[in-house]
Amino acid sequence: MPATDQPLGLRERKKLKTRQAIRREAFRLIDANGYAATTVEQIAEAAEVSPSTFFRYFGSKESLLLADDLDPLIFAAFESQPPELSPTEAIRRAYTEVMAALPAEQLDFENTRQRLMFSIPELKAAMYDEYYRTVNVVAEMIGHRIGRPTDDFEVRVFAGALTGAMMAAADNAPPTAATIYRALDFVDAGMPLR
Repeated sequence: MPATDQPLGLRERKKLKTRQAIRREAFRLIDANGYAATTVEQIAEAAEVSPSTFFRYFGSKESLLLADDLDPLIFAAFESQPPELSPTEAIRRAYTEVMAALPAEQLDFENTRQRLMFSIPELKAAMYDEYYRTVNVVAEMIGHRIGRPTDDFEVRVFAGALTGAMMAAADNAPPTAATIYRALDFVDAGMPLR
């Protein structure tokens, strides 16, 4: 949680702890038994919640891996960047700020989430849905920043190029900061192929 945020109330802290427990146990079980062999019931039992509680937090087993808790943080950091920065530079700085502020435990969690997400063949189709969602989020960020509608053709193409560049650069593994920056530089330079 960024230092400028208000502290969470008791109810919100309990919800966050439950969400984290479900994901932590899911990741542990998936690492130990494989994705296909791990059931929602096993995850719920290990996290000491009911299956119905699991589904209140996550719509499916896939969504607990695909849900990106960093998106709202990066979006907020992006919105706070100086207006004179290019969209790609604003994204670079937002990403850098968020990653630098993450506690080590949350960074390890995110690395595990991405490692699992990229290594599970059953998630390939769901990752396309996540890609499409990410394009929409990036288009919203960019459109808002430059004063154009989210559905503007050029805004959507730019968002798709940026998101696609990041996914392609990741090459079925969690992207490193250096990989992300290299992809941003390439997009910002107009993707020249010489």
